[in-house]
This record gives sequence, structure tokens and C-alpha cells, in this order.
Amino acid sequence: MKLQRMNRRALTLGALAVSGALALTACGSDDTGSNEGGSTSSATAAAGDIKCDDAKGQLLADGSSAQKNAIDAWVKNFTQACNGVQVNYKGSGSGAGVTAFTQGTVAFAGSDSALKPEEVTASKSVCTGGQGIDLPMVAGPIAVAYNVSGVDDLVLDAATIAKIFDGKITNWNDEAIAKLNPDAKLPDLKIQPYHRSDESGTTDNFTKYLIAATPDNWKYEGGKAWQAKGGQSAAGSSGVAQGVKQTNGAIGYMELSYAKDGLGTVAIDTGASAPVKASSDGATKAVAAAQVVGTGSDLSLKLDYTTKADGAYPITLVTYEIACDKGNKAATLPATKAFLRYIASEQGQGILSGIDYAPIPDAIITKVRTTVEGLS
Repeated sequence: MKLQRMNRRALTLGALAVSGALALTACGSDDTGSNEGGSTSSATAAAGDIKCDDAKGQLLADGSSAQKNAIDAWVKNFTQACNGVQVNYKGSGSGAGVTAFTQGTVAFAGSDSALKPEEVTASKSVCTGGQGIDLPMVAGPIAVAYNVSGVDDLVLDAATIAKIFDGKITNWNDEAIAKLNPDAKLPDLKIQPYHRSDESGTTDNFTKYLIAATPDNWKYEGGKAWQAKGGQSAAGSSGVAQGVKQTNGAIGYMELSYAKDGLGTVAIDTGASAPVKASSDGATKAVAAAQVVGTGSDLSLKLDYTTKADGAYPITLVTYEIACDKGNKAATLPATKAFLRYIASEQGQGILSGIDYAPIPDAIITKVRTTVEGLS
């Protein structure tokens, strides 16, 4: 009888695992880019592998809106396994997240740009005996998304993108766009470029690409705040996506997970054998060539925005989780380590491609896992 009960239990568990895997494969993304079906199935599959340790209470975090859809999926999985923890991630933008971290109001922050020297200095006041460090946790392509009736496949290069967002190219049937798209029926329609109104690591990485790839056409210094004149603005990646969706003739930059529901995405002419569209695989190829430039426990990366490698998407960002290497608050340290451990794990990284993000390459994420275990 005991053996029969064990066999029935094994068959039940096996059926559950198969049904979970099938659900993950079948479910698509919702209109914000999050994958509700995928999140649920991943949580079911991974819950037994998540180490909760002594994690409990509320974990406050803020920062990058670029990773918000990934964080939402991770939080769902993690809190299902560690039901004594509440994770509240606002996603107010990279600038807001770093400020909140250096002011000591959050346990960790998300930022699409590594900490600046002055921000590291500021972090020492809240990281007793330590400092804030950058942990690359999720990568993703920044899609150049557009809404132009009758145009389904659009190719642009760095120079043309720069001129569009700097107000130098103002109409969709401009000669420069037509030359890159000889088979497209480009309308006589005003271009409406959208940019972020808030300080954003997405803006920082997008403009780093323009500065590196076409310096003659993008004369601005770059940074988290948008510097070019004109155009429309909106808060957060979701706000930019919504603005582009509502405006025929609009174009904007946003993470791929937000470029949904009727938006086209530009294929970038990088000089490779074929134009490259935004994709998780393309982002992973780009990040794989990145160099670790941080020192000590810091793992900040230097990306190559001018890559011409086939299939490598050049406008790619890496989102860092920023935490104290030492001096984390005792009340939140167990939950912080448990959550960061999970999202850096094979299970945590494994859900990213299914929701339009890119996992961090093995050589880098292995270092992240070691660093997380050493947080104190």
C-alpha cells in the first residue's frame, strides 16, 4: 500500500510538471510586455528551488522601469515560494531609484546605468563600512518603435535615427529614410518623436548608442536626462509606448517588452550583412562582448554600441541591481540576498527570454552569484 501511494504521488507530480511546462510554452505576452502565463508556470516549476532562508517582512525597492516587467515576473515567483516576504518595486525610473538608494529608503535599486563616482560616495553613508555596487542582472534591447500606417518593415541607421530625434528629419518620406527603404510606401506625414520626460537609464543607453555610432549627428553629452530640443515626452517606458501607440507618425525608444500591440520595431542597419531587429538573442550577443570595468565587488560593464557583428543588436542596455556590498540593514539583508540570489539563479534568468528580455551571459552572471552570496 505504501509503495502504491508513492507511485500515485510520483505520477501526480509528473503530470503537474508537464502541464506547467506546456502552459509556459503556450502563453503569450500581455499588452504591457509581462507574461502572466509564463510567470505562473515558472513559479510552479521553480518554487522548490528558491532558497528563502530567514527572509521575511517587506522589501522596498525602486528604479529602472526598463526591468519592471521582469521584476514583476520574478516577484510573483519569489513570493509564491517565500510567502513571508512582500517585495514592493516601484519602477519610478533609474534616477529615482539611485536617489532612493543613496537616501536609504530602499533595500536595493534598479538602474540601467552604473553608479557614478559621486553616487558611490553618497552610498557610503547608508552602507555602513561598505558602498553601493552594480550587479548586472537583466539585459534587453531598446527597441526603436514606430506607428506609421502602411509601413510594416522599417530600416534605419544610426545617422537617420539621430536626425529624427534631433528634429533634423521631420517627415516620413524624407529622402534619407526612402533610401534605406526603397520598397516601402512612405507617407507624406510629419514625424512625431517621443522621448522620456523623467531621468532614465533607457535614455542614457539610447544616447550612448547615438554618441558612439554617429558622433557627427549627435552632439549632446548624453546622460539620464533628455537633452535634444523638441519632440514629445512621456514618463516611463510605458508612457512613451502609449504615446507612440496613440499617434500616427510617432516614433520612440523603449524596451522591447513595451513595443507591443500594433507598434512596429525598426531594424538597425549596423553595417552587418543584414539589418538587425531588436530581439533577446540579439541583445545577448551584444552583451556577451561586454567588458567588466568595475573594481572589487562592482560588476559594471562596458558595452560596444558600434558592433557590426551579424545578429548583434547595438542598442542594448543592462540593468543593474544596486545593493550595499557591506552594511546592509539587518532587517532586510536576508530578504535582499534571497531575492537577488533567485533572480541571478538559472531559474530566475531562465524566464527572461520568454518575456522579451535577455539573460546575462554565463561568464558574467556566475560572478554576480558569487558576489550576492558575499553581501553582508
